[in-house]
Amino acid sequence: MNGLYVNYIKRALPLKQLALLLILSTFAITAGFILYNNLSKDIKILDNGKPTVVKTMGVDVEQALSGLDITIGPGDYISKPINSVLNADGLNVISIKRAVPVNLTIDGRHQTVMSYKDTVEEVVKENGIDMGPLDRYEGVDPNDPVEAGIDIKVVRVKEEILTEQEEIPFTVVQKPNNAMNDGETKVVNEGTSGIKEKYYKITYEDGKTVDRSFVNEKIIKTAISKVVEFGTVMNFKNSRGEVVRYSKALKMKATAYTASYVDTGKNPGDHGFGVTYSGIRVREGVIAVDPKVISLGTKVYVEVPGSTPDYGFAVAADIGSAIKGNLIDLYFDTPSMVKKWGRRNVVVYILNEQSDTRWKQNDAPWQN
Repeated sequence: MNGLYVNYIKRALPLKQLALLLILSTFAITAGFILYNNLSKDIKILDNGKPTVVKTMGVDVEQALSGLDITIGPGDYISKPINSVLNADGLNVISIKRAVPVNLTIDGRHQTVMSYKDTVEEVVKENGIDMGPLDRYEGVDPNDPVEAGIDIKVVRVKEEILTEQEEIPFTVVQKPNNAMNDGETKVVNEGTSGIKEKYYKITYEDGKTVDRSFVNEKIIKTAISKVVEFGTVMNFKNSRGEVVRYSKALKMKATAYTASYVDTGKNPGDHGFGVTYSGIRVREGVIAVDPKVISLGTKVYVEVPGSTPDYGFAVAADIGSAIKGNLIDLYFDTPSMVKKWGRRNVVVYILNEQSDTRWKQNDAPWQN
């Protein structure tokens, strides 16, 4: 068959014409090859680091990639603009980084984004997320490499100082008052509560409180103590309802005497008749005591337990040879009263008010 075709050409064309045809065909092929070499561009494509080196007749990047069936997806990175013209001289290098899906959680919102970035921190910045000074990543570190399907969570952290006021209760100070009766009280100064401010650091994560810690406290108003005076003077109410103030109580035996000769060995008109050892004249309200137990001049009140009336207010102004220890002798005006008295158990109260122990003739011991 081929032989017949060649023979046909030889018969159809003269030898010279055949030679010319062969020359022209060779020239055309060579010229076309030269033209292709002159018009094509050398490109090197790094697709996720995988190199491909080819020639292309494409004018720009888009045509070159289209001719190679290479597409750019959403989020992919390409080192040259898609419409940039290819350089006819030298090697055109085009780098492509393929984006992968990233699960991003921030400010309570969840979204999946496409990113070609290498690290977690770069993805966060790429999506316009500003990290606050206290914000943190959860489950990942900022320098972790990005892989398809990685979960990146940013936790917003906020701290604030909370101030709370607390009442400071005032204290009650009790002071003795030696001029007041036992059982009596008097408010000298009403107390005032103070105010204390306490400071707490509150930590929020994504708007929720996760920690509360005490920082400091300051007193902004000092409490003022309430001052209450209480009486220290012992006292009681006598049979007549009078308040008797005393400093000491003695349980004693009490006898009675008059100024008669039987009791004193003196008659009216005798020197010193009716005059006590301390120099005052006897009368009811004068008692004889043992000075070692009750000093002369001491004001007292003589109570008869379970009996009324009491002997009452008196002054220790006399002594007696038989009056020793816890024994006193009460003066009465008449022998019948002395006889009626006899000998009794009494309580002798040493009165709190001892204004003057230098008794005179006209002193009235029952006047206190």
